[in-house]
Amino acid sequence: MALPRKGSRRIVVDGVTYRWTVRGRPTYDQGLCWSPLTFAVEHADSPGTTLVVRTGRPHPGNWMGQPTEPVLPSAVADAIRTARRKGWTPEAPGSPFLLDQARA
Repeated sequence: MALPRKGSRRIVVDGVTYRWTVRGRPTYDQGLCWSPLTFAVEHADSPGTTLVVRTGRPHPGNWMGQPTEPVLPSAVADAIRTARRKGWTPEAPGSPFLLDQARA
């Protein structure tokens, strides 16, 4: 599934352009801090497999008032590089590639 263009941001990592987004409203589990913030990344020109990055922090819109930090472009770039080293091929079709950074 391709990311919507509206609301996604472009980032260039090692000469390749990607688009990434954070869900604007938390899911029910994210709102209650039962599951962490995630963001999604895909190749900008030929989207195939989506990278889903699971962070170890709460969603900024959580309902419990837990402190959080924004997802910075530098963190997105690091996640992309890590996923590429672990075998993510963004141009190829397939199921979403999960990168769990909550344990890092």
